[in-house]
Amino acid sequence: MTNGSTTTVAAETIPLYAAFPARRILFEDESVVVVDKPFGLATHAPDESRHDDVISWLGQHYRARGVSPYVGVHQRLDRETSGVLLFARHKDDNKKLAEQFERRLVKKVYVAVVEGRIPDETSLHHYIGETADGQRTARAFDRRPRRGEQEAITEMKVLERRGKRSLVELSPKTGRTHQLRVQMAAIRAPIVGDAAYGGAPDTRLMLHARQIGLSHPRTGKPLSIQAPIPADLARALRGEASTRPTSRDEIALRIEEAAERRYGVVALGDTNAFRIVHGAGDGLPGITIDLYGRHAVLSFYEEIERREADALANAIVDCGIAGVYAKFRPKHASRIVDSRREDIAPATPIAGAEAPASFEISEHGTPYEVHLADGLSTGIFLDQRENRKRIAALSEDKTLLNLFAYTGAFSVVAAAAGAKGTTTVDTSRIVLDWAERNLRRVGADPARHESVESDVFAFLARAKATRRTWDIAVLDPPSFSTTKKSTFSAESDYEKLAAATLEIIAPGGRLLACTNHRGISMAQFRKRLHGAARLAKREVRQMKNFPPPTDYPPPPGEEPHLKSVLLTLA
Repeated sequence: MTNGSTTTVAAETIPLYAAFPARRILFEDESVVVVDKPFGLATHAPDESRHDDVISWLGQHYRARGVSPYVGVHQRLDRETSGVLLFARHKDDNKKLAEQFERRLVKKVYVAVVEGRIPDETSLHHYIGETADGQRTARAFDRRPRRGEQEAITEMKVLERRGKRSLVELSPKTGRTHQLRVQMAAIRAPIVGDAAYGGAPDTRLMLHARQIGLSHPRTGKPLSIQAPIPADLARALRGEASTRPTSRDEIALRIEEAAERRYGVVALGDTNAFRIVHGAGDGLPGITIDLYGRHAVLSFYEEIERREADALANAIVDCGIAGVYAKFRPKHASRIVDSRREDIAPATPIAGAEAPASFEISEHGTPYEVHLADGLSTGIFLDQRENRKRIAALSEDKTLLNLFAYTGAFSVVAAAAGAKGTTTVDTSRIVLDWAERNLRRVGADPARHESVESDVFAFLARAKATRRTWDIAVLDPPSFSTTKKSTFSAESDYEKLAAATLEIIAPGGRLLACTNHRGISMAQFRKRLHGAARLAKREVRQMKNFPPPTDYPPPPGEEPHLKSVLLTLA
C-alpha cells in the first residue's frame, strides 16, 4: 500500500524460536529464574524498539505458557559475555534480591581464557578510571586514588594452562564496568577475543559467568547455580581456530546456538528471512546458513566433500527446517561463474523437502518474492535488511533512485512507505520484471514507479543531461561486474560512480552508499565518498556510518563485510 501506510505480512513461526531453550534454564521456581545466557544476546534491550535480549525472549516464553511474563532485573552481562544470569519472577522478591546485590552478598564466579604470564593464584587490586575517549584503564592500587577512579578487587586462580594461555577463575569482590577485562589487561594477560583491551583475536570475548551464589529470597536457604563451561572456551584455550564439527548432533547444536543469538530479528514476528549462521564466529567456518521462511540456503566458501555437505544439510533439517538448498560459491568474488550450473547451485534441495519454485518471505512486514533453486542468488540480499528499514523511514513524499537495483527491494520499501515515486535501474529485464511483481505486492501505483533497463553509468549520464534529480539515491554496486559495454570494480571505480550519482541528487537530498568489497575499509570508503563529493562539487552536510545487522556480526576487532554510509547534502 502507498501514501504512508505499509503492507504488513506476518512471518510464519520458526521452529528454532518456539520457546526459550530448556537447556538454557538452569533453575526456576516461583521466585527466581536463572538462565545460561548465550554470548551475542543482550541482557536487556537498550530501547523499546529492539528485542535482541534475554528478557524479551523469556517474556515470550512465559506468555506462551500462559503465565506472567514478569522478570525483574538485578544483574547484567555484557552482550559478548555468556553465562549465569538471575532474574526475579515476582515483584515481591525484588527487595530481598536487591539488598543482597547492593550489600555484595552475592557470590559471582567467572572463567576466562587469557594469554600471558600469570601466577597460579593472586589477588588483583587496582584503581579503575576512564580516559577521555571512554576507554577504561587500571593502575596498581595505592593510597591515593585519582579523581574519578574506583577501587577494583578480583581474586584470580589458574584452573588449566596450555602454552601461553590459561583458563582462569575470576571472583570479583567489587562491580566496576569491564572490571575483569581491564584488570587482566593491566597484568598483561588480556582475555582472548577482547579486541578493546589487547586480547588475542578469536571468535568472541572468551569470558563466561560460571556461578552465582546467594540466599533464596523466600526460604533464605543457600542457592548456588552453575553454568557449564562452553566448548568454545576449551578451543580457545588450546589456541585452535574454530573448527567445523563433523558430528551431526554437534553441528545441530552449533546451529541452534547461533540461532539463539539472533532472537531479536524474529522477536516481533514480522521477519522470517535472515542469516542464522555467519561462518567462523558461529563455530561453523567456511559456511553460512540463511533462512527463507521454512527453508534454508547453505552456502559454502571453501572446498568441501559431498559427505560433509550432506551432514551439514541434514543437521539443519534436524533443527526443524523443511529443506536445504546448497550454493557452492567461488572463493574469489571476481571469479565469474555460470551460477546455474548444477555443481554450483543444485536445483533441488540436498536435504529435506523442496520449496515452491517461487514463494513469499517477510522482512519487517514487507513481502518479497524469492527463488531458492535458480542459481546463486535468491532475489533478495538479506544483509541490507536494516538499510531498507532506514530508507523506508526517509521515503514518505520523496523520490527514490535505486541503482544496481536487482529485484527492487529498496524501491519496494520506499513505495510501501509512501514515496512520491521510485526509479529502479538494472541491466537485466528479468530482475526488473521481478521488481515490478514485488512492487505490486505492496500495492504500488504503477504510474509512480518506473523500471529502467540500463547500464548505470549510461543512465546517470542521461539523467545529468536532462537535469533529472531525485531526493534519495541508493548505490549498492557489486564488487565486480561486467556488461557488454563496461566493467566495474569497486576498488578502482566507486569514487567516479558515487560522484556521478551525487550530481543528480536534489539539494538537501541523501545518498545511501554501500560496498561489500572486503578490500575496502570503512576509512577508505569514507575517503572515496569525500572524493566523490569534491568531484561532483557537492557539499556534504553529514556522513553517517551504519553498523551491520545483528545477524552478520564481524569477527572481534575486524570490520563488517558490508560498509554503509548515509550522505546528506547541504
